[in-house]
Amino acid sequence: MQNNIRDNKELEAIALNVREHIIKMSTDGGCFTGASLSAVDMIVYLYAEFLNLHKDNLTDPERDYLFLSKGHDVPALYGTFAELGLIEKERLANHLSINDHIYWHPNTHIPGIEFHSGSLGHLPSVAIGVAMDIKIRGGANKVICIMGDGELNEGSCWEAVLVANAYKLDNLIFVIDRNKFQANMATEDLIPLEPLHNKFTAFGAAVSRIDGHDFNELRRAFEKYPFAEGKLNVVIADTIRGKGLPSIQARADRWFCNFSADEVEQLLQELHGEHTTQLTSETLVVR
Repeated sequence: MQNNIRDNKELEAIALNVREHIIKMSTDGGCFTGASLSAVDMIVYLYAEFLNLHKDNLTDPERDYLFLSKGHDVPALYGTFAELGLIEKERLANHLSINDHIYWHPNTHIPGIEFHSGSLGHLPSVAIGVAMDIKIRGGANKVICIMGDGELNEGSCWEAVLVANAYKLDNLIFVIDRNKFQANMATEDLIPLEPLHNKFTAFGAAVSRIDGHDFNELRRAFEKYPFAEGKLNVVIADTIRGKGLPSIQARADRWFCNFSADEVEQLLQELHGEHTTQLTSETLVVR
């Protein structure tokens, strides 16, 4: 069974705390701040409410599965794990430490991480394999794979959509974090993706497009699972890179950030609406 339905204010409070964790991980080596902030609300909703996946059933064969294919968003996942008790909050301070596995990409040494990721286009196929196994066994597990919109430039993603529909994997959900940026460029300026809804539909999927920061829309979309019998489920979640920090929102140059300790404090104040920062590109590392 899925987790209990939560009040939106509770979900918002969890998401705010996760954003704090991400900001704090954006120093002493940095992290993929902008993309992580765009994915927070959907990841919080999925773990807190939709998925049968929590600290007490991480090895249960009846659990649901989430694969973070856009692995550079892992600070959002780490932060959610910390808030929901899958890992100790104190461990987040070990980010990039040689004494822990809290790193730039998911690592299966962290409780709750199902598969290493970071090579874009890789995990949709892994998720398909798990979903097929569940179908063969007659299981009821849900399988989710979160992908980036820039990741859709990988042909393996579209091959995965074709295969998922060929095998009628209606227990599988591809969630697209549509923040409209890939690395340090807008998606539509490099390889345009739109009309994205129509493309997934043409490939045979059942598609829902929502505001990825609105918990009511997230709930309405996922409560319809499976969207159509025998079809891959696809949720296109329109999001904002850097959501929660107006000074870095929707900026191509705020992909990978390595802020000073003082700037982190300024950003935490901005997150809580206390003042707006003016951070220069001199403190930014882009990879």
